[in-house]
Amino acid sequence: MKTAFMKSNDKDKIPTYDALMNPLLQALKSLGGSGTIEEINEKVVGITQLSDAQLEALHDSKRGGQTEVDYRLAWARTYLKRFGVLENSARGIWALTSLGNKIKHVDEKEVIRVVRTQLKKEHDAAEDELEAPTTFTSWRDELLDTLMKMQPSAFERLVQRMLRESGFIQVEVTGRSGDGGIDGKGIMRLSGLLSFHVIFQSKRWKGAVGAGQVRDFRGAMVGRADKGLLITTGTFTKDAIREATRDGAPAIDLVDGEQFINKLKELALGVKTKKVEIEEITIEHELFTNI
Repeated sequence: MKTAFMKSNDKDKIPTYDALMNPLLQALKSLGGSGTIEEINEKVVGITQLSDAQLEALHDSKRGGQTEVDYRLAWARTYLKRFGVLENSARGIWALTSLGNKIKHVDEKEVIRVVRTQLKKEHDAAEDELEAPTTFTSWRDELLDTLMKMQPSAFERLVQRMLRESGFIQVEVTGRSGDGGIDGKGIMRLSGLLSFHVIFQSKRWKGAVGAGQVRDFRGAMVGRADKGLLITTGTFTKDAIREATRDGAPAIDLVDGEQFINKLKELALGVKTKKVEIEEITIEHELFTNI
């Protein structure tokens, strides 16, 4: 039986956009549930084992620019988004929705049927925004409580997503026992010119992180990255802050709970802000539950 992914030098045998839907889902799952278009496409290419000729084929040979593979993957993302298994942010990060996290594959024909029905009825612009906001003493307290209830692996994926949304690339969660508490690594790119290899650690604590934890983290990161990033839902002691910037030692950037919560709000990651006469903030619990 032939498949859409047979190795071939014939660039006309590029998989159709619907044949790329499930490889795209598989790629996102392998990336931890979110990724840039570049990261996702690279994973899909590995999964489908496309030939160089297929990858180099242009969508419009007269105009150049976008390849046919990228063009079809863009349509695959669009259909899966309308089907409800993908979402994307204004910063170009694509992620699995709660439905996308639950399923292993989609029925391509069903996706096409559902989406084309949506397009025909033009229901896309008629989203229901009549949900009544739930009142809480403090949205910050509610968000912190939600973060503390997350599974450790889910919190690591949230940090991974936050870093990607903040401009990091090649973000990987690598946390494992005996690794000095390192949870992951990534590359921070500045203005497209400079790159810094960063190792990060995330501590889901209510209390304060002390100088000892900072020293332990530095010991684990030395020789493995340009910078270290220590994130906590709690706070840092004064000694920890001094230790992070101690002369003669590799500097470590610290992100406390207040900064982390503000960053989630800024990036609209599970925090929905609605401005009428005053700012109205709602915690979207689904993201933290299903990430």
